[in-house]
Formats: sequence, C-alpha cells, structure tokens
Amino acid sequence: MHYLLLILFAPVFFLQGRFVKKNTPKLPEAAGERSGLVGVGPRVSLLVLGDSAAAGVGVNRQQQALSGTVSAGLAAHFSVSWQLLAKSGSNTEQTLKMLKKRQQQDPFNFDIVVVSLGVNDILSPISAAKWSSQQRELIQFLNYEVQCRQLILTEVPPMGSFPALPQPLRWFLGKRSDEFNGVLRQLSKSEPFTLLDFGLKPEPTQMASDGFHPGELIYQHWGDSIVEAIGDTTMAN
Repeated sequence: MHYLLLILFAPVFFLQGRFVKKNTPKLPEAAGERSGLVGVGPRVSLLVLGDSAAAGVGVNRQQQALSGTVSAGLAAHFSVSWQLLAKSGSNTEQTLKMLKKRQQQDPFNFDIVVVSLGVNDILSPISAAKWSSQQRELIQFLNYEVQCRQLILTEVPPMGSFPALPQPLRWFLGKRSDEFNGVLRQLSKSEPFTLLDFGLKPEPTQMASDGFHPGELIYQHWGDSIVEAIGDTTMAN
C-alpha cells in the first residue's frame, strides 16, 4: 500500500527529501581511536561495522559512541581487542564490498561482530527483496569468512519517529523501516545471528542536534543492550 502512495506522492517526497538534505546540519563522525585494547581477562576480538551510527555521528568522541560503549562494557570481563570499520553514508552493498576487498588483501577474523546498517538502504530505491539478499550475503560472509562466533544486528531505527523528517515523508520512511525490520526478523529464523530489538523510541531530546542521529544517551542504551546480548561468558576463548 505504501508503495502505491510512493508513486502518488513521489514529487512531494522528492521535494521534502531535498529540503531535509539542505537544511539538516551535517555532523562529523566521532573523533578518536578506531581500534584498541581494553580490559583484563580472556581475550576476545570485536568488530563494530556499518554506517554513520556505527561511526559515532551525533557525539564528540568514540568513547561516547557505539564502539566505545560496547568495548567498555565487555572490558569488565574480557581483554577486548576492538576495531571500528564504519563510514557515514554506507549501505549494505558498499559495506560488503569493502569487507571482501579487505579480506582478500589481508585476511582477518573477529569473535564478535556488531552491525549497524539499513538507514541508508531505506533512503535509497532498493527493494526489500533485494536488501534481504544483500543482508543474507553479508551475514554469511561474516559468519563463514570472518568466522565470527557471535554476530549481532540491530533492527533499523523507527524512522517514523525521527524529528528531522517532515510529514508525509516521515510516515513513508517509517513504513519502510518496518518493512526492512520484517526482513531481518525473517532472516533471523534461518541464519545464525542475534537480532537486537532496540526497544527505545527516540525522544527528540535524546537525539543529536541534527534530529537524525543518536545522542549520547541512546548510544549508551544501545551499547548496554549489545553487551547484555553478548553475555559475560559465551565469548571467552
């Protein structure tokens, strides 16, 4: 139904999209190290992978962002060798190509991989069916080529709640995010990964100043949820 409305309202969505792009502040990725070693205990390796949310857009330092909160949480139990591979604007196809190129040049593996992808795919013309195929390929690559022992994907955020988006564009992208989350739930029935239900409707006061990216409190909640999903014993070497 919402694709029929896309056809009908395409000119409106196009103009609103241009308005949002022009008037939304372009925030930088969080500053700071993108790899490190923290904590004491059994050794585990962690990769945080994905888009601008993985890169920490919305906060000043990586310690406040996803890589910082997850590595700090795991450091209470483990010696964590962590790395961040993320770039603003990245979608699933681009991320998979980047990983394959890196793996060919210098093979790598990680015990834990945390993925933040989907928003840029939703903003593109890609169909849910095509995205499902790309996500399946990414999941299988991380499980079998990178040989991760625990793979965690987060549901796409509820874009229908993003304060930066005007109506009816906000409504349409909210429906798209619901559809893409349905894809992830279906994949979780057949592929070995943990799907994290974010479980937090973003309040405007908790978002970054652009009204589009997470603020520090959301990153902290997100990171804590990931650490809880990982558990405190399953990844010990």
